[in-house]
Amino acid sequence: MLLGAALLMPLSAVFANDVDRVRELRDAQSIRPLAHILQGIEHRYPGTLLDVELEEEDNKLIYEIDILGRDQVVHHIEVNARSGSIIAVDKDD
Repeated sequence: MLLGAALLMPLSAVFANDVDRVRELRDAQSIRPLAHILQGIEHRYPGTLLDVELEEEDNKLIYEIDILGRDQVVHHIEVNARSGSIIAVDKDD
């Protein structure tokens, strides 16, 4: 479900108007494609994709992903954009 939603979203909506930079990073293999990242987390955090941003924090590129879980709670997931590893998960209470 998450992957399908991500594929339908235009890149500009996903990456806050910096599409060229994201394409360069992806083509240079500096970041993993968003579809791969979502495949890696959708089994652990099933639900509806709300928002994705690519941010730079402490010289690291991070995907910030918001998912409305089946439990009706918003999960904020930070993923290392280079390795695909989950860095942090927070929930709205």
